[in-house]
Amino acid sequence: MSTPPQPPQQPEQPSDAPAQPSAYPYPNPQSPAPGGPLGFPPAAPATQVGQPSVHAQPTLVGQPAQPQPVNPYLQQGPYPVVGPPPGSGGGAGKAVLWAAVGAVLASAAWAAGVFLIGAEADPDLRGYSAPSNLCNSTDYSSFKDEYPDDDSSPTHNSLKDDALDEGLCSISLKKTTSSYADAYLYSQVDLHKKTDPGPEFTAAWKNYPDSHSGYDVETVTGIGDEAYLVSDDTTSGSSSGSLYATLAVRDGWTTYTMSYSAYYSSYDADTDPPTLEEVTGYLKTDTRTTLENLRD
Repeated sequence: MSTPPQPPQQPEQPSDAPAQPSAYPYPNPQSPAPGGPLGFPPAAPATQVGQPSVHAQPTLVGQPAQPQPVNPYLQQGPYPVVGPPPGSGGGAGKAVLWAAVGAVLASAAWAAGVFLIGAEADPDLRGYSAPSNLCNSTDYSSFKDEYPDDDSSPTHNSLKDDALDEGLCSISLKKTTSSYADAYLYSQVDLHKKTDPGPEFTAAWKNYPDSHSGYDVETVTGIGDEAYLVSDDTTSGSSSGSLYATLAVRDGWTTYTMSYSAYYSSYDADTDPPTLEEVTGYLKTDTRTTLENLRD
């Protein structure tokens, strides 16, 4: 809720000093009205005799001096209403009143929203889990004809949190004739336990070429609620370029990606690398199997 600007604070006065007039044009709502029409000061208030100081407090004959004005912004209550006294008919008073009413309604709506959010159903994880070693659940048997050598030490990592469970795995793919990895396979599973990843997942993968020049995207059906295949093929034979492909899947609040990447040069022993069409077929087959493994 927005509030009017804070009026300047008055310096503390000695107990016997005359009270200074309030910087705010309306009387303090917690003090008695000065006696003018509708609580406003008289048109020509009298001042104390012999005290022409500009700091003199207006008084009425026969009435005690008014107490020191209290900053209206310090009064108790969650929504202080600052403005003309009720019944004055001032437009500013009506505006302030409606502002206070609006603040109360906004607070009520906020409270209702918190209540509804708190009543959110359990996350739709579809029975998936994020194992501490995702490599044990990642199936890549479709790649074995091309890369028969097993990776003896695949890299894996995991995360467990109230909002997110995550598993990651990186596998080196190598042909029998190679001394080093010819390609790499990367998989990742995320269990979103607090928020629905759907809208952001769709925006990120469906529009991938908008933020990554040169990539192609294809919608894949029959895997999860939605799936996208993103690829980039710059290979020329087996001696130059690169091949990259990722299959990204969302099933409920669970997301899974499997990525393949290979970089070719004239020094590579692999003279017969797989094509993009072959790689995408492997990704689709092994992703289906891996998702089944993650639900066991």
